[in-house]
Amino acid sequence: MSIRIYNTLTRKKELFETIEPNKVRMYVCGPTVYADAHLGHAMSALVFDIVRRYLEYRGYDVRYVMNFTDVDDKIINKANHLGVDPYELAQKYIDSYKRNLNSLNIKPATVNPRATEDMPQIIEMIQALIDKNAAYAVDGDVYYSVDSDDDYGKLSGRSIEMMNAGSRIQVDERKDHPMDFALWKSAKPGEPAWESPWGLGRPGWHIECSAMNMAHLGEEIDIHGGGNDLIFPHHENEIAQTESVTGKTFARYWMHNGMLGLKDEKMSKSLGNMITIDEFLSEHPGDVMRLWVLNGSYRSPLTYSDSVIEQTTQGYKRLLSAKKPALPGAKGLDETTYAAALEQAEKARAAFIEAMDDDFNTSLAMASVYELGKQINQARADGANDAQLEKLLAIFVELVSTLGLQLNEEQAADSNADAFIDLLVALRRDLRTEKNWAMSDKIRDELNKLGVVLEDSKEGTTWSWQSK
Repeated sequence: MSIRIYNTLTRKKELFETIEPNKVRMYVCGPTVYADAHLGHAMSALVFDIVRRYLEYRGYDVRYVMNFTDVDDKIINKANHLGVDPYELAQKYIDSYKRNLNSLNIKPATVNPRATEDMPQIIEMIQALIDKNAAYAVDGDVYYSVDSDDDYGKLSGRSIEMMNAGSRIQVDERKDHPMDFALWKSAKPGEPAWESPWGLGRPGWHIECSAMNMAHLGEEIDIHGGGNDLIFPHHENEIAQTESVTGKTFARYWMHNGMLGLKDEKMSKSLGNMITIDEFLSEHPGDVMRLWVLNGSYRSPLTYSDSVIEQTTQGYKRLLSAKKPALPGAKGLDETTYAAALEQAEKARAAFIEAMDDDFNTSLAMASVYELGKQINQARADGANDAQLEKLLAIFVELVSTLGLQLNEEQAADSNADAFIDLLVALRRDLRTEKNWAMSDKIRDELNKLGVVLEDSKEGTTWSWQSK
């Protein structure tokens, strides 16, 4: 089965065909760096990391570009409020965001362009738009002319008249049309500014991504991604600008992830209810956040609540349990039973691929992963030895790694504790043989308080560190 992707532009799933065979040019809009990254940033970053990882699993060479908007009104205003340099402020939050991505096991982008570093390309593109009569300069500002684009509004499905009627944009009498948007803003006192043919100034928000796309991926790309709040006006304006310059289809597939909300209310800075990535990771492993995203659909809203995170944590523990070693003294499965187990593992892999090929259906893909984990646990309980488990686990690890899950059990600060725990487990085994249940249970309970979980079976007892 070939990969199919839901394309926001056509509003349907389409067969994935790249511009170049086996190569993917992928651009995802990154954050405006003026505050600590929150769970909404994490959700979008995780969605497109999962997409990228799966495309690579399927044999594609992915060139992945994610930008940083590092000059913007919000950055300037906050820097002025704090009395710091806006460049230093932006760098601080870029460094923080990259640390967050690393903590979430999100692969680094091939390149992270920044508006301040690609200014020549931005200015060149604005001039090209003026030369093609798709933009005009007024008093040091430059505006894109929406009337110059007959297809303007094709991504959002809105007509210019509809946009204008519902617009809250303050009327600027200098503009030819109320919906014309800024490509270049003339400098205000005390703001960062660059020399240009129209005087000192800085770029508008939308032109940055168009210029950086062309600079780092070329005139046409395969996938453009971002949150669905960017469909209009940001991505709509990107299409207009880029296609006005090139005369070519800008992106073949437009992918948009759903928004993030708290239970019963929207998560937003204005409401003051944003949860930062650092706050989440102080209480939960990064895998829990990734699994939370994987358990849903990337195009649907994602709701945050304590109960949802607790359910996700329990699912995380189920996945961890599949990686346990064979039970002490395991004699191995008979040939027929083991062959059946391997066949079921191969079926899980096939079901995983079928689900992911269908517009990255991660919730269905995870169902096959959970089922495989259950099969591995059953094989272990039935006496599978380590050599047999190794082959089953190889498929399990292949699938979870494709989704970016690490499944690293937390370790005690002193790794020498393992030997003492083994000793206590052996002592407890002797107590159980003597039917000294009270002391046996006391050892189990005290170990549990220390974060050690015991699992008894007819073959013996195994232990593991409890996740957060």
